[in-house]
Amino acid sequence: MPDQRLPSSPGFWRSPLRGPWFTSVLGVVLLVGITVLFATGLLSYAAYNPDLSPVNDKTPDKGLLGFYLFAWPTRPYWLYRLNQGVHVTLGIMLVPVLLAKLWSVVPKLFALPPARSLAHALERISLLLLVGGVLFEFVTGVLNVQLDYVFPGSFYPLHFYGAWVFFAAFVVHVVLRAPAAVRNLRRMREGKGPQEEAGMEPDFPLVSPRPEEPTVSRRGALWFVGGGSLLLFGTTVGQNFDGPLRRTALLAPHGGADPGSGPGGFQINKTAASRGISAAETSDAAWRLVVRGHSGTVRLSRAELLALPLHSAALPIACVEGWSTSDQWWRGVRLRDLAALVGYDADAAPDVLVESLQRRGAFRSAALRANQVRDPRSLLALDVNGEPLTPDHGYPARIIVPAAPGVLNTKWVARMTFGDL
Repeated sequence: MPDQRLPSSPGFWRSPLRGPWFTSVLGVVLLVGITVLFATGLLSYAAYNPDLSPVNDKTPDKGLLGFYLFAWPTRPYWLYRLNQGVHVTLGIMLVPVLLAKLWSVVPKLFALPPARSLAHALERISLLLLVGGVLFEFVTGVLNVQLDYVFPGSFYPLHFYGAWVFFAAFVVHVVLRAPAAVRNLRRMREGKGPQEEAGMEPDFPLVSPRPEEPTVSRRGALWFVGGGSLLLFGTTVGQNFDGPLRRTALLAPHGGADPGSGPGGFQINKTAASRGISAAETSDAAWRLVVRGHSGTVRLSRAELLALPLHSAALPIACVEGWSTSDQWWRGVRLRDLAALVGYDADAAPDVLVESLQRRGAFRSAALRANQVRDPRSLLALDVNGEPLTPDHGYPARIIVPAAPGVLNTKWVARMTFGDL
């Protein structure tokens, strides 16, 4: 008889809550949720248009992993806001489900011998990659939302490659375990009790052979996990809205902070001071926008830009961390009209490389596709909500493009170079 004091013995694990159907219910929730997370994560990566220009591509060695990339659209204009809101909010909501699932299967991590067959060995390997991968993805994702960049290296490649490793293990594990999960759920619907459950997994049963007295039912435990997810939903989802609901977003840095009042009183990610932008270099006397194209170079002051035909668009800002603003009224010069100043037909405007006065940090330069440049709502914004931009919102000029990630809406614009990238 195995030594009950060792974690490799089923008798070591005495919780009466563990069992195949409990694990299967959590597994089905994660199956659906993680699939949505993976899909929205891939869409988020595509939104950066990484195959357009090296400045947009933070994973240059991705190879075949970029097989699905496509030109990110500008319609509907709230597309990226919805995608990232779902991705981040759902990811945080799934944390209690993930922890409960890992707790429910932890005995299997200690099962001996390590492999009884080739299929069992594949399952164990996929389980190790699955546990390690999911913890890595959730931890880096939550840290990114909290703006705590304590991981070694850039968030973008770490999260991107980690997602592919995790999802490969996830697919293998689902294929190997799906038949058992379906059987377990069917038994649950048939009202099978713990006695029948004990024989579902003879290799290492999750049902303890000597369970302790229960203090809560399994359904009660599921309600507890679901309540935790709802609590996290309530303290996160407000980061996607303005008004009173944003104050409930206690877990989102851009939710609880007061952005101030007035026309510029909406959330920002980086301040002018944090990026080293001084008032002297953005003054009317010093600042000039440099626009380059195949017909030459044009230099424009802010006053000269204001003298050009101006247009307005109501657009939000949405960032990879999941936070977003409501629609703000922007006014400025259309990007397609700036392309026309340097020799391009506005309806056939090409890609553009936008460079900021910002001297450090990711995306101080960003590229926009031709379809983004040609959209009539894509602006070099000079005003917002009826007033000039504030320094923290990008004065003297910034980019605003429908459906684009926030980092592609470059602030403190210094140069724009039109042409095929």
